[in-house]
Amino acid sequence: MRRHELTEREWQLVEPHTLGRLDTGRDNRLFVNAVLYRVRTGVAWRDLAERFGAWNTVAWRFRRWAQAGVWQALFEAVQEPDYAWVLVDSTIAKAHKAAAGQKKARQPPKPSAARAAACPPQCMPWWTRWATACTWS
Repeated sequence: MRRHELTEREWQLVEPHTLGRLDTGRDNRLFVNAVLYRVRTGVAWRDLAERFGAWNTVAWRFRRWAQAGVWQALFEAVQEPDYAWVLVDSTIAKAHKAAAGQKKARQPPKPSAARAAACPPQCMPWWTRWATACTWS
């Protein structure tokens, strides 16, 4: 078995969903292996290895299977469900603190602008603070 080819177990899952006559089962496996080789390596149809046959034949057969819905049925048949997404328990579902009834944290009130203007800053010299505190009429 080569690197990008199906194992016996994988082929047993795929074989019932392939098109073609029963006596050409080897050709179906060779064709599926050719498609997997192309998908896994990223080569163009023209660069398909010679052991898979004529590239044009493989490309047209791939197109016929796609139009007939064989690939979609095959993907759905061999797909295993991912139960990690189905089961949800408290270890992976975390609620926000507000969902438990926690009150919002409030910011301390800021002094108003009028009060801040009436009180001179403490970094001013004493005579400037005295002059602003006295009202000259």
